[in-house]
Amino acid sequence: MRRLLPALMMALTALPAQAEISVSAISRYLNDLSAVRAEFTQINADGSISTGDLAIHRPGRARFDYDPPNAGLVVAGGGQVAVFDPVSNTAPEQYPLSQTPLNLILQSNVNLGRSGTVTRHSGDATQTAIRLQDPANPQYGSIELVFTPNPVTLRQWIITDDSGQQTTVVLGDMAVGSTLGSGAFSIPAEMQRRGLRD
Repeated sequence: MRRLLPALMMALTALPAQAEISVSAISRYLNDLSAVRAEFTQINADGSISTGDLAIHRPGRARFDYDPPNAGLVVAGGGQVAVFDPVSNTAPEQYPLSQTPLNLILQSNVNLGRSGTVTRHSGDATQTAIRLQDPANPQYGSIELVFTPNPVTLRQWIITDDSGQQTTVVLGDMAVGSTLGSGAFSIPAEMQRRGLRD
């Protein structure tokens, strides 16, 4: 038995370690993720923590409903991202979705094999991290996605803005195929509900 142990240990160490999830597998997963809902925890750049509910309806739509005391709302729809302030009666701040890192996973056809999109890709048998940016507009920042395998599941993302500030969103259990009505992703409809004007 003693003679067998060294040979067994050598055989085990010679086995290849399981590689990270491939870029093509991540692209397929994101393209199949048409509608999803989940609770989330957000860690902001200043260390503060917010929680809430997230709904994604690809392509191009997402909604972050924040729990009190924040009670804020972020809506992506119609090619825009709107940030609603719960305490003001003013129109939301709006940005083109195409100028945010979130656009990289909300677009209709996610193709991470496109040259320059992936700036980092690493992992092991337990998780894979992949960092993405718009190769034509690196000034828009980046998004790093973290997945677990078997089956491939998105667990969190980290958005780094143009000033280097990072926001981490950790997802709870996801209800795939579950989403809100289309009106929940309409910025004009949300403004009307709140009695706001442009």
